[in-house]
Amino acid sequence: MADVNLALGTMLFGTRVDEATSFDLLDRFVDTGGSILDTADCYAFWVDPSRAGGQSESTIGRWLARRPSRRESVYLSTKVGAEPLPGDTWPDPREGLSADAIERGIAGSLRRLGTDRIDLYWAHLEDRSVALEETVEAFDRLVSDGRAIRLGVSNHPAWRVERARRIAAAQGWTPYSAMQLSFSYAQPRPFAPVEGQEHRFGMATDEALDYATVNPEMWMWGYSPLLRGSYARPDRPFAEAYDHPGTTRRLAVLGEVAEEIEATRNQVVLAWLAGGKPAITPIVGVSSAEQLDEAVAGVSIVLTDDQRQRLDDAA
Repeated sequence: MADVNLALGTMLFGTRVDEATSFDLLDRFVDTGGSILDTADCYAFWVDPSRAGGQSESTIGRWLARRPSRRESVYLSTKVGAEPLPGDTWPDPREGLSADAIERGIAGSLRRLGTDRIDLYWAHLEDRSVALEETVEAFDRLVSDGRAIRLGVSNHPAWRVERARRIAAAQGWTPYSAMQLSFSYAQPRPFAPVEGQEHRFGMATDEALDYATVNPEMWMWGYSPLLRGSYARPDRPFAEAYDHPGTTRRLAVLGEVAEEIEATRNQVVLAWLAGGKPAITPIVGVSSAEQLDEAVAGVSIVLTDDQRQRLDDAA
């Protein structure tokens, strides 16, 4: 676990964020007390002309190769299941979560990252074409032989997470103990399609948060916590699904708290997530030192009980 409750999202490292900038950001993150790096084997296939992923992992691997002492200072998190197979109809066909796909996936990730283990290995997307028992057993095998230390599940409904954990418990296998979902302070209208969120079960719900609360061993991560800059940038307005009175109320209180503590709205959002119940580890993608410093400072803010209550009540 990190001293700083923040995961550095490296999705675009090696593609839209060039290698030199990526290395600088990785160095700065570790130097400021961060350690958690989040990537996936499919990042960022939609940007690269090859239409294949692996650029983010490869960039991190080259960074670690030039700074081998950093490996023990970082917590590597990567995912399997969403890398596209040949074709132009993503998300199908994609690698999925069969035992063979998981074996191929982790072999590729270990090679690109230049390491012998993944600290937290995620099932990236559901794969209902494969028996859940096959997937759970294949992930357990990775822990048994030391290639993965901890297992997580991303973009899955809570009932599938619970079913997988029950299978693991019954067989004596390693269970999922982390969940990764999209979550922020502002929330879309129920059932409204959210631009940029193509995963049916990608948004954190009250049920998922309650599941993490009553299972304290479940480490909750939140991706897209800053909604692609919508809290801070007029040129990046909130998606239409967020256009409702609840957003107006939340943004008003968010602005009040930010002014009180002389912080940005982004920082208050991150503080609210990182210090909540359950505590959520935000995944923040950055492309500059200023954005990184803002995020690290944000998760370090401790809101008062009154400030948190006002934010919660508006929500």
